[in-house]
Amino acid sequence: MNTLKTTLLMGLLTVLLVLLGGALGGKGGMTMAFLLAGGMNFFSYWFSDKIVLRMYGAHEISEGDDPRFYGIVRRLAMQANLPMPRVYLIDDDSPNAFATGRNPEHAAVAATTGIMRILGDDELAGVMAHELGHVKNRDILISTLAATFAGAITYLAHMAQWAAMFGGRSDDDEGGGIFGTILMAILAPIAAMLVQMAISRSREYGADEAGARISGNPISLANALQKLEMASQRIPMQANAATAHMFIVNPLTGGGMMSLFSTHPPMAERIARLQEMSRMHSY
Repeated sequence: MNTLKTTLLMGLLTVLLVLLGGALGGKGGMTMAFLLAGGMNFFSYWFSDKIVLRMYGAHEISEGDDPRFYGIVRRLAMQANLPMPRVYLIDDDSPNAFATGRNPEHAAVAATTGIMRILGDDELAGVMAHELGHVKNRDILISTLAATFAGAITYLAHMAQWAAMFGGRSDDDEGGGIFGTILMAILAPIAAMLVQMAISRSREYGADEAGARISGNPISLANALQKLEMASQRIPMQANAATAHMFIVNPLTGGGMMSLFSTHPPMAERIARLQEMSRMHSY
């Protein structure tokens, strides 16, 4: 179900990109939209992991640097039948973790020093199993593509707004009138953001399930999520909004209508699903 939902949402992002390109410049605009998205995706595929690790000051460790953390990741990678990822630590008191890398052969997992202090071994294993679940499900690539498509749509929307302001299009131009262009330029970025957030939330549920199966202990992951939510509110992280979807708990806060723009599902629902997994299956 998560895979089907993600496929449909990615298709919707593609449609939005094509429609906006068409509104901006007809068939030529559609071609430009595809070329822009392709170039951005190529760059993101090869370099996004290096950028985000550098952004948060992550430093790679070996088993000798932190036998506990490294050993947990190595054991889980073996259980998940995945190549051993590179392991990183981030010197930050806010408890959080993420995975990155373009594929399982080039994956990396990172955790803050804050998460090490508040979680027991089983809970930490649950968290890292969740991150390896992202790697196994190739969520990192999917999320990067979604974010890149949304970025391309926003960029084209800004171009369309400037073109409309300076009379670059007329009602007789191919691809629609000026009012249609302005409307698309306003609505398309909002729609793209909502779709990107929905994809992110769907993949979090999938990583929770995969992580529970990899670790064999859904309750430990549920307990870890509960601790992380409380602790991350007490000690907020100075995170870039563009990378919020990568973390196991949302480093950004907001409720009510802001939940529509959240990169993560409600924590209570994530915990309830893990508890249901524990009741339904024997691990």
